[in-house]
Amino acid sequence: MVHRERLVAVATLAALQVFAVAAGAALLAGDGLNTTPRPPAVAVAPTPAPVPIVTSEPVLVSGGQGTAPSKGTLGARLAQALGDRALGGNVAAVAVDVTSGDRLFGSRADTGLTPASTTKVVTAVAALTSLGPDAKIATRVVLGKGRSIVLVGGGDAMLAGPKAGKGGYPRPATLATLAARTAKALKEQGVTSVTLSYDDSLFSGPRTAPGWKPGYIPEGSVAPVSALTMDEGRTDPDGDARYPDPAGATADAFRALLARNGVKTAKAVKRERAPSGAAELARVESAPVYELVEHMLTVSDNDVAEALTHLVAVKEGKPGNFPGGAQAVQAILKKLGAAQGVATYDGSGLSTRNRITPAALARLVSLAAAPGNPHLRSAISGLPVAGFTGTLDNRYDRPDTRPGAGMVRAKTGTLNGVNTLTGLARTAEGRLVAFAFMADEVADPQGAMAALDRLATVVSRCGCS
Repeated sequence: MVHRERLVAVATLAALQVFAVAAGAALLAGDGLNTTPRPPAVAVAPTPAPVPIVTSEPVLVSGGQGTAPSKGTLGARLAQALGDRALGGNVAAVAVDVTSGDRLFGSRADTGLTPASTTKVVTAVAALTSLGPDAKIATRVVLGKGRSIVLVGGGDAMLAGPKAGKGGYPRPATLATLAARTAKALKEQGVTSVTLSYDDSLFSGPRTAPGWKPGYIPEGSVAPVSALTMDEGRTDPDGDARYPDPAGATADAFRALLARNGVKTAKAVKRERAPSGAAELARVESAPVYELVEHMLTVSDNDVAEALTHLVAVKEGKPGNFPGGAQAVQAILKKLGAAQGVATYDGSGLSTRNRITPAALARLVSLAAAPGNPHLRSAISGLPVAGFTGTLDNRYDRPDTRPGAGMVRAKTGTLNGVNTLTGLARTAEGRLVAFAFMADEVADPQGAMAALDRLATVVSRCGCS
């Protein structure tokens, strides 16, 4: 009973971190990110100075920090668990004391392996640093030439289409609301018939990343990346099938919604860049970035990850494409002193070309946990809680991992032959430890996931000062 109460208390404390996100200035932009006044280009916010990990305190404080684990004792236990055959032949791991920054255990910790979706930790830190936790993504309608209007995509992958249900977290902006606001604004000007076009030019280049497998889009793992999309490019919000042209499908749906609101449009909806400085007619805005980051990490949302990475590229003055995103993320990490060991080609981790070291992942987790970085807080609060939420809700139910339930919160990573896990665990003595466990030559994925969970549980159970 006491153990269960402790689990619930820790899970509740972790969930409440969402309310601790610092209230930074809203970084809005006329092309996608929203602000007042509305500039024509994305405003660049100052990058916070890096906070040395050696001076940081843990985020999930509960009755003191406790004593740091003994390197010898914890190391021996992790080394034994790391020898599980299910992890395959290419394994790397690290455990770091968050308070001091000391490496408690390392096995090939500076070797880059395929990270899979643990790449989203990199994306979270970059997005929160560049865009800011309170920024919102705008989808707009502007006036075109003559009696024409242009639907302008701002990179909101979660924009809800007409088939989407209500509610959920984060609460999305809706295409229906945008259509209603647009129709109202037009009617106030005595206009009930227009020509509609759409502008998805904020993002450019290929819609798929280097290292993506051909089956990712057909199988529904991700949609073609577009600045204008609804329901993450899904033909059915509750399904996996994706539109081959998300922008065109969204524009067609918007045209139908305008008709429902009494505004007629020409049947053909064309792609067309909005005039420079065009007057805005209506807009809707996404949930703030910190909520998008939490959602991305908790459920491992590939579409949100790619949209955020493209937006980071635009914000940092790079092209809104995959190479621009990779360059912008790397530049941000360098400013934070956290670029070493990170080489990415996308934001979701679907790319088989990505390489990240365990040391780099643990460094980013520790950075996000530092009290001097409140803008990064949702990079921690979004991590799934073992046995409770997200991609860890159906794990940690075995006798050898059950003690880790509620004590571990971590981001999972899964591709064919790849299983990874990175996050935080509080030891039995109350010390916060960041870890990263990676394997990318896995033949038994279920066995590998269980082995990774055991490693994290070893950390959480350590009363080994």
